[in-house]
Amino acid sequence: MITYPNAKINLGLNIVEKRSDGYHNLETVFYPINLQDALEVNVQEGEDEFSLKVSGVPIEGEPENNLVVKAYRLLKKDYPDIPAIDIHMYKHIPTGAGLGGGSSDAAFMIKLLNEKFRLNLSIEKMEEYAAILGADCAFFIQNKPVFATGIGNIFEPIQLSLKGYYLVLVKPDIFVSTKDAFAHITPMKPTQSLKEIIRMPVETWRATMKNDFEESVFQKFPEIAAIKDKLYDLGAIYASMSGSGSSVFGIFREQVEFVDEIFSGCFCRQRALE
Repeated sequence: MITYPNAKINLGLNIVEKRSDGYHNLETVFYPINLQDALEVNVQEGEDEFSLKVSGVPIEGEPENNLVVKAYRLLKKDYPDIPAIDIHMYKHIPTGAGLGGGSSDAAFMIKLLNEKFRLNLSIEKMEEYAAILGADCAFFIQNKPVFATGIGNIFEPIQLSLKGYYLVLVKPDIFVSTKDAFAHITPMKPTQSLKEIIRMPVETWRATMKNDFEESVFQKFPEIAAIKDKLYDLGAIYASMSGSGSSVFGIFREQVEFVDEIFSGCFCRQRALE
């Protein structure tokens, strides 16, 4: 059985306050986009608990630490009749990009195992499992636009459709440490909530919707700031870094020609938004 985990973008990101546990409360909007990995699972013969083969975008680390394996083991603990499996993952979503690729893989793994082995898990139960694996993992269970608060783990459904617009997504070959990005943030409650801003026309977002990570990240990596500026030069009605970067996206009314040439040397994809 095969499934296609998709990425998300952050529309705005406000770091609201630092918590007593060291984490930060934030508010953001998660919006799913049509940029996908592929994840296939088959029953495996033999004594091994699982096998994992990854192709496409290279990912570091031991197989046991991959989120899809953690998702499998999490469910198998409660459902021991789940057999040994062979996992093949084709990575297309860039890692360390603020696009939620690993979280999406984990959530889609839970959904795939539920369907393949007829576990009859409810949406709520799958979200519970996903939340154990990562703050934003549970978003990908329902995979619909949400207003996210807490550490990015409390979701409120919102009515938002960007259908008819086009997305240009650019990721330079730069790694941004989320830990470092947080270290340079001074938390502050926004004067206007993203929940209000998101209801306004997209054309107004440039003046009102911001990503708090951009200031410090752009200072350290001016190349990322230059990508955002270029997207506006090309006619974007809104452009932003997603999460703590390093990917940047622009929302356009029409398709943009020659984006691969314009952003040569970067991962670049153009998609119709849905």
